[in-house]
Amino acid sequence: MTRMTESAPVVTLDGPSGVGKGTTASLLAERLGWHLLDSGALYRVLALASEEADVAVDDEARLEAMAAELDVQFKGREGLQRVILDGRDVSDQIRTEECGGRASRVASLAGARRGLLALQRRFAQAPGLVADGRDMGTTIFPQAPVKIFLTASPAERARRRHKQLKEKGIDANLSELESAIAERDQRDAERNASPLKPADDAVLIDTTEISIGEVFDRVMKLVEERIGARP
Repeated sequence: MTRMTESAPVVTLDGPSGVGKGTTASLLAERLGWHLLDSGALYRVLALASEEADVAVDDEARLEAMAAELDVQFKGREGLQRVILDGRDVSDQIRTEECGGRASRVASLAGARRGLLALQRRFAQAPGLVADGRDMGTTIFPQAPVKIFLTASPAERARRRHKQLKEKGIDANLSELESAIAERDQRDAERNASPLKPADDAVLIDTTEISIGEVFDRVMKLVEERIGARP
């Protein structure tokens, strides 16, 4: 991966889990022919790698060192994304509820966030980058010309997650999922290091009652209006 290119435009999509960030970002990057960064997956990858290496979730120094050395790639097609760590596909491993919970705790540590900062910024290469996460527009790419913050009700996000798990043959309790989502939202919003919140100049889109196609169309229109990028 080359160094960050200042001339590379960046579109940031922030928001909590279950709002459609990942699918929208993957579709947008594919349509534009740009690079893709799923920062939430990076924290999940760090959570997985640290667990496999028996590194405690509160060992900030070791987590920071591990974060800086991660070898991660994102490969996507038609809105579906695969995450590659050290040459192996860990897409399914990092999407469990257990890994998500550990990732949220890891993300609350300033050291872990420092370790991933430079790594995330190196994804900004020509012709452009679509960055999906929770602090892309506020901390990682504050100068991005297009910043979007997606939201949806906790109930709708839990329903979407429940549907995803059922399709994978995984049993899950809908009310427990909603409670877990609410708890994670609170933890992410109240953390000292890069709390979850919209950038002051971000465009807010509530996805509760609109399709991914409609979300994509709105985002694509903003990209065309603000930086003139077209597929």
